[in-house]
Amino acid sequence: QVQLVESGGGLVQPGGSLRLSCTASGNIYSIYVMGWYRQAPGKQRELVASITSDGITNYADSVKGRFTISRVNAKSTVYVQMNSLKPDDTAVDYCKLATSYMDYWGKGTLVTVSS
Repeated sequence: QVQLVESGGGLVQPGGSLRLSCTASGNIYSIYVMGWYRQAPGKQRELVASITSDGITNYADSVKGRFTISRVNAKSTVYVQMNSLKPDDTAVDYCKLATSYMDYWGKGTLVTVSS
């Protein structure tokens, strides 16, 4: 019943910035955590950043100081601002929403960092 719609991916040069957006819709009774995961070619999916219902954030060590996650509760929307992007940030980024019942995943949005 819950759908996640992601946007904001694209091609950017090293050192550039992107902002990813994820909006949830459907029968959402409670949100425990929303976050972003990414999967690079040949790599396992890994956490990028997450934010809990009480505002606690968590970041992968590789993105600390460069990425910022935020949430607009009224719109069930989560953002990740990605600055100082590196080629190693190239990946498909997936939005995740965890409720008291189950987890939901978006379809993914591609981020490519290349000159």
